Amino acid sequence: MASLKNKITCCFHGILSKTLPLLLLWTVAVRGTEYKDGGKVPLYVNKVGPYFNPHETYHYYSLPVCVPDKIEQRSLTLGEVLKGDRMAKAVYEINFKDGFENKEACSKKLTPEEIDSLRSAIEDHYYFELVLDDIRLHGFVGHFSEGHLLPHTHSVSLFTHLHFYIGYNGQKIIFANVSTGALELLPESSEAKNIQFTYGVEWVQTKIKERMKDSEGDFFPQSLEIHWLSIINSAVLVFLLIGFVAIILMKVLRNDFARYNVIDEDDSEGGNEQDDYGWKIIHTDVFRFPPYKSWLCAILGNGTQFLTICFGIIFMALFGMFNVHRHGSMNTAAVLIYALTCCVSGYVASSMYKKIGGQNWVWNVVLTASLFTAPFFLIWSIMNSVAWYNQSTQALPFTTIVLLLLIWLIVGFPLTVIGGIFGRNWSSPFSAPCRTKNIPREIPPVVWYRSAFVHMLVGGFLPFSAISVELYYIFSTIWGHDHYTLYGILLIVFLILLSVTACISIALTYFQLSSEDYRWWWRSIFSSGSTGMFVFCYSMFYFMKRSSMSGAVQTTQFLGWTILICYIFFLMLGTVAFFVSLRFIKYIYVNLKND
Repeated sequence: MASLKNKITCCFHGILSKTLPLLLLWTVAVRGTEYKDGGKVPLYVNKVGPYFNPHETYHYYSLPVCVPDKIEQRSLTLGEVLKGDRMAKAVYEINFKDGFENKEACSKKLTPEEIDSLRSAIEDHYYFELVLDDIRLHGFVGHFSEGHLLPHTHSVSLFTHLHFYIGYNGQKIIFANVSTGALELLPESSEAKNIQFTYGVEWVQTKIKERMKDSEGDFFPQSLEIHWLSIINSAVLVFLLIGFVAIILMKVLRNDFARYNVIDEDDSEGGNEQDDYGWKIIHTDVFRFPPYKSWLCAILGNGTQFLTICFGIIFMALFGMFNVHRHGSMNTAAVLIYALTCCVSGYVASSMYKKIGGQNWVWNVVLTASLFTAPFFLIWSIMNSVAWYNQSTQALPFTTIVLLLLIWLIVGFPLTVIGGIFGRNWSSPFSAPCRTKNIPREIPPVVWYRSAFVHMLVGGFLPFSAISVELYYIFSTIWGHDHYTLYGILLIVFLILLSVTACISIALTYFQLSSEDYRWWWRSIFSSGSTGMFVFCYSMFYFMKRSSMSGAVQTTQFLGWTILICYIFFLMLGTVAFFVSLRFIKYIYVNLKND
């Protein structure tokens, strides 16, 4: 037993020694390193992949290019590994302020199989990524051209020269770029070919003192279009909708209160008896606790956690603390933020579970902890297996998988339990304004336009319409090469989304209660949570009509992450709809005079 404990401890310390001390590596590199004249500047090769498949990447040395005798891998941070980085030392030697035009990197005889591999990569628009002093440089592997139909010509050429353009101020590198040149035609016949790879370095002094933090804009197009007009248009329509629904609903409620309370006064004075109808008649059933209490509370806990995460990330991005383009720091921050906010889900789930009379507290905590992590692990396992089979760098190493598992076991799950303990002990009574009878009332049949399916369509489509414009820009950033920097607009759109969800949920809940249907607990969650279904439909449209993504790796990555994102939408918006509906129902029944 002691030996097993020692082995586990050694394995854990080995993983931490290779990964955790490097979590702050990028912060040092972004400031820039001071070099002596003639000092060696580190240059690493990273990855290659199809330009139109951003999440399908392979190791740079998987292509038949200049490879050193011994490949030396660079230690990576957790965020870089999650991003798919696999850095290794390059054969190109660059010394500070030492410039030259043409220097041989290597001479390589390509076999017919290697030529076919290069031709296939160039035809798929493969790009490469190099890292010079923590600045990322990009370029295409080669170029191909198609001729006329008759006669048809098809030529594929390889770039064999790299020119590094580096700007410096004092003893620090401020910016860097790389350009390709010297096309070498690759033959179609099955014959070998000698290729000479060369490179050049040009140094230029600059007065710029602040070094660039991201060089992807030099190669990947940036989306700098300000879409304020579209957002203002959506905001105006949304606020008109909210105002319209609020005014109409307030007027209807005022009439309901006047009618029901007058009926009660007439009955107490011995006047004409009138039968109750509408939402008043179900006041003895509306607070009847729903079935599957543990599942309901687990959804509310996870939804609240993701609401906290979204607000936290957006505010961090607004203050420059969260950069989605900075060397995988987003991935590291996302993992840590999720683990640290698990206490929120545990607290909310256990607190609500005790309020509605739940008894199996242990099962509730376990379900809350696994409601998102279990589907996530299942979907991620499929994505990782496909990436591993295709030898993509998106497949995580075993040590990284163990580290992520340890983060959840040591941080995430215990915090969920701790939050559950506090939620159970600090929970206040449910305090329903109406008594609930033992025998449930029979629910009358409803017309088709008040059915659960129609409520899901309305409750999902309207919130989706509020964010449909912004979804394109977000998808272009996640699944393309655009840069998203308008976090203020993102915050506005997110608040609009929550406002529309709350407003529509109140309206739909009122219509349901007016139909004398008191089963609002689960209906409120699914009505607004169905927004995730509309987001998924838009994702499929984007994949097929707005992108050029293809292949098993990219398709699996897209479908997997899209399903998880839509699931998060369901949890978040369903949680918002439930708590708003609960607050609304308590309000209307508190202001109702009951016997």
